[in-house]
Amino acid sequence: MTAFGAVVEELATDVILPAGDGPFPAVLVRTPYDRTRHRAEARGWARRGFAAVVQDVRGRFASPGEWRPYADEAADGAAAVRWIRRQPWSDGRLVAVGASYAAHCALVLALDAPEDARPDAVLAAVPALGPAETAREASGVERLLSRAGWWAAHGDRPDSDESALDKALATDPGLLTHLPLTSLPERLGRGLPSWAGLWRRRDRGRLIARAAHAAVPLLAVGGHHDHFTEDTVALWHAWGGPSARMLLGPWDHGLGSTPGPDAGPAHRVNLGELYVRWARRALTGELVPGRHGAQALGGADLWLPAGTNGEPRTQRPRLLHGAAFTADPDRPVRSDDLTVPTDGPPDRCLLATPPLPRPHDVVGHVSVHLRATAHTPSADWAARLVALTPQGVGERLAVGIVRRDEPAGREGAFTVDLGRLARRLPVGTRLRLEIAGHHFPAHARNPHTGEDPLTAGRLHASRREIDPAGVALSLPVLPSRPTPVDPAQEILR
Repeated sequence: MTAFGAVVEELATDVILPAGDGPFPAVLVRTPYDRTRHRAEARGWARRGFAAVVQDVRGRFASPGEWRPYADEAADGAAAVRWIRRQPWSDGRLVAVGASYAAHCALVLALDAPEDARPDAVLAAVPALGPAETAREASGVERLLSRAGWWAAHGDRPDSDESALDKALATDPGLLTHLPLTSLPERLGRGLPSWAGLWRRRDRGRLIARAAHAAVPLLAVGGHHDHFTEDTVALWHAWGGPSARMLLGPWDHGLGSTPGPDAGPAHRVNLGELYVRWARRALTGELVPGRHGAQALGGADLWLPAGTNGEPRTQRPRLLHGAAFTADPDRPVRSDDLTVPTDGPPDRCLLATPPLPRPHDVVGHVSVHLRATAHTPSADWAARLVALTPQGVGERLAVGIVRRDEPAGREGAFTVDLGRLARRLPVGTRLRLEIAGHHFPAHARNPHTGEDPLTAGRLHASRREIDPAGVALSLPVLPSRPTPVDPAQEILR
């Protein structure tokens, strides 16, 4: 292998070439997370016959310029692609590869760059589609903890400090309760001029809309425990290229390095080897047309075809307590604690199902339908589903949150989408459903006044009522035991 550095349109770039004379197909990774952290990955691509090119995006680490998240990646990526294709070691074929923000860099090359600078295939893992998608849920509720963590670690600085928010919270536990949230950087003690601008972005769905016009193969990789799961699936569904493949494992944002509690031995996948094999087939046109892939069934140690969905079944959970409760922003229901307090006035409505009489393979979108009342003009409704195993262990299954603005005291009927689930629930499992007004600090607290949660300076308590007879939990259950598939075969077919 041959390795060398380069300056591509003034951006720091590492190139590792395979042994031999070439020319070679290339892999391009553009990252804000320090290109030197990708050297082992780049060497792996080079050992398998690909010229590996890894670049620090503008304004990060060794690359000069101003770091403007999501603003310059199409133009800078296009310049990198054109440079690669002019090199004597390049055969002109190129795969854009990336995870998280780097997946955004890869996707905008395929969807926004001029035609002569587009890659021949895209591999997008746990994709951050854009600022609007990362900042808010599809319902509009703000993702506070993940955005504060990312901006503290990476925002408006040339380097990164992955533990910045953890260190700040250790010395200032109340940091994320600061009001208004737009001035949070002042309490953090760091200049973050791009923080306020993040929350003004409302162009959710732009890349998904563009994906319908894609002209190259896609491999989308995600995890059922990742906060971008829905975006990964939406990208796969919308992709208009000649082929689209998806792999969803029982993983967190770190994919195979961060398996969930439902992961089994069959879910250990050599992603690097799979990526290489897919890239070869994508570049040679050997993939059959259409959408294919695999999703893990957690708790069952097997894989299902990516398009598998169960049949909706309605569960009517029984009220335990809290048909009337108070959503108090000074005592919010926390996203990082499954403990339900037993003292004081209720802070949530708590319901539970009887033990499951048989195993349930739940695959698809989970939702809960409510009839409920808030005595404030604005209210968030957070629904959290927890599995209580026969052994007495509580496991978080799914969470959803919606914001409703309507006259105080008016009962409304509405649905909360809890996202995708792919889990085998053993016989005897009870399902605990919590309905609350907060899911903090994962999500910002609603001030309950109708004001913007980002700029509000005061928060008020909100009285709530739930009609227990109007609570219906919809679970997509497979009607029979599924036939497992080999994930590699599904990706490479």
